Amino acid sequence: MPRTTLIKDYTHQMGGHCGSGAMRDLLQWHGLGWNGPPGEGLVFTLGGALGLSYLRSSDLIPPLYLVGRGADFEIDLPRRLGGQVQVLTTDDPREGWSWVRDEIDAGRPSLVWGDIAELPYLRVQLQMSRHDIVVIGYDEARGIAFVVDNDRAEVQEVPLDALARARSSTSFPQPTRHCTYRIKWPGALPDVAEVAAEAFRQSAASMRRPSQPGIVDLTTAAAGAEGLAAVAQLAADVRTWVDLPIVDLEILLFALNAFIEKAGTGGGLFRRLLADGCADVARLTGDLATADLAVAARRCAQAWSKTARAGIQRDVDVRARVDDVAFAASRLPELELDLVESLESASRSLTAAAH
Repeated sequence: MPRTTLIKDYTHQMGGHCGSGAMRDLLQWHGLGWNGPPGEGLVFTLGGALGLSYLRSSDLIPPLYLVGRGADFEIDLPRRLGGQVQVLTTDDPREGWSWVRDEIDAGRPSLVWGDIAELPYLRVQLQMSRHDIVVIGYDEARGIAFVVDNDRAEVQEVPLDALARARSSTSFPQPTRHCTYRIKWPGALPDVAEVAAEAFRQSAASMRRPSQPGIVDLTTAAAGAEGLAAVAQLAADVRTWVDLPIVDLEILLFALNAFIEKAGTGGGLFRRLLADGCADVARLTGDLATADLAVAARRCAQAWSKTARAGIQRDVDVRARVDDVAFAASRLPELELDLVESLESASRSLTAAAH
């Protein structure tokens, strides 16, 4: 017999980023927070997810990729909060669907990956496999799943065959392999100051000494790096763009703006989410170093947004726009270093206060 199950009263808000938006919803649904449900910025910040990867390669469409978070946010956040996470992957669609169905039948929303190009409600052509969505129900008789996405305010009805394609994608940056996060959340959350201190420490280390592979594979890039080296390389690389053909320039400038502002970053390449989260931590703890960190993150977010906007100015010659982007980007390495130092300072301050 075809089955139908729907988790009712699932609280959802649109988010700036798929991962932190989904996790914010899940935390509220489980009744977890500090002085009320956490905001998305706080969720992103406590994941210790800040990072930076840059690459430019003719093998990519568009030939540039820029991402401002690390690869393991969906694992690190629940574990840092005292939960447990299993990451399930398979190439067997029946097995992959059984994981989702079993979670929903048990009354638990299921966090999964889905390629954005295969999710019909998004109406995009660009493929990107690592997009977090939450499945909260299904109707096998109608052949649909009920999906919650940070980019849409309402629950979406997605055909099961489209969901299966989204969950079996082999597109950039990696195969989805029906990836499912089975999360067991804690009954109560640990002290926010201790969680934030560890998250700040991890984010700073990811930028200063990236040791774990990021979301993208940099081995085939004509230009590519991670952490502080990535922002330095981007700033240097942009200065060389002016000699490229105009068609290539337009593509690069459009893509740069999209990856900084539009591609589920919360604006300012995730730095705006970080600024919001640090302001929340400062409010909850009264820590002055964290308040300063929020200012440093806001400055970074504004500088990234200025760089993005410079490339899409109307009625400005494309080569002049490249010059403007290069000038705006030249400030980024110093601001990112200041952000890392502020993360380290706030981590030490919160740790000292706890002891």
